[in-house]
Amino acid sequence: MLREFLSNWSPRVETTPGLRQSGALPYSIVEGRVVFLLITSRRTGRWIFPKGDIEPGMTPWESAALEALEEAGVSGQIGTEPVGSYRSSASVDGSSLVDVDLYPLRVETQLDVWKEMDQRLRHWAVLPEARRLLNDGALSRLAVKLQAQLRRA
Repeated sequence: MLREFLSNWSPRVETTPGLRQSGALPYSIVEGRVVFLLITSRRTGRWIFPKGDIEPGMTPWESAALEALEEAGVSGQIGTEPVGSYRSSASVDGSSLVDVDLYPLRVETQLDVWKEMDQRLRHWAVLPEARRLLNDGALSRLAVKLQAQLRRA
């Protein structure tokens, strides 16, 4: 009976069709080193990158830039091609998942006052620290991937 169950079991969890979000992977170059801007999530306080629903009438990368402005208080040059995607919980209980496309955002402006400043922390980190702080391995991998892309450019 267990063998039959395991033969039909799959670790893949499907997302709801059409349910997709976009996010920004904010970065800057400081003294020749790539630094990443992390923020805390409102629900769990874990370190993440800004993300949210794609706003009606906006492209995914425009929505990602808006999320970065609202959640992290930063703006700059947003890429139109995602660095990659990851899967995240779309509900408090984790019962539904959403795929998130993450767009590179080269930060040019950091505000002292922004919309969600009382709800989140923000922190600049070089890659080794960012990897240690990010709880989600997929987010770490995307930061590594972006740094590699920037070094090749």
